[in-house]
Amino acid sequence: MLDFTRIDYLKEGNERQKKAYEILTKYHVFEKMKDYSPILAGTVPLEIDIKGSDLDIIFEVDLKYEQDFLDDLLCCQLIPQDVEIEHPVISSEKCITLNFILEGFPIEIFGQNKPTTQQNAYLHMAAEYKILQEKGEKFKQKIIELKKLGIKTEPAFGMLLGLENPYEDLLKF
Repeated sequence: MLDFTRIDYLKEGNERQKKAYEILTKYHVFEKMKDYSPILAGTVPLEIDIKGSDLDIIFEVDLKYEQDFLDDLLCCQLIPQDVEIEHPVISSEKCITLNFILEGFPIEIFGQNKPTTQQNAYLHMAAEYKILQEKGEKFKQKIIELKKLGIKTEPAFGMLLGLENPYEDLLKF
């Protein structure tokens, strides 16, 4: 399996992966934010992204120290000063999200007080990677086609695999 905790695999990938690598290294996101264990999750690492897909960067953040996290993000010159901050509750746990555009890429920053390798975004990506490896290129193209129709990633996998609750069922893979 790819080591998704690092981003060097992106430099050998498709054009969007190479562009993501260029942006993330230009702003030194993974170096400057290493204390928060960042991981690029979502569709770009899996090469199932479509036009408009965002770069999902997940972090381990203790929200008692939210301002320190935001200050560190600002030091990377990654986020705009006027970015909108949201605090969704996921599985009864408060999180932090920031969405913005950086050099043409939509970016979503997601922070949760949980190790990044235990967050659902990472676990879903790892399961999806395994499934894509097993099912092959035709399956991958079907996922991309469903995404182009506006279906989100987990439901697309669920449709093709016959999963009743894809968000929960993918965690079992």
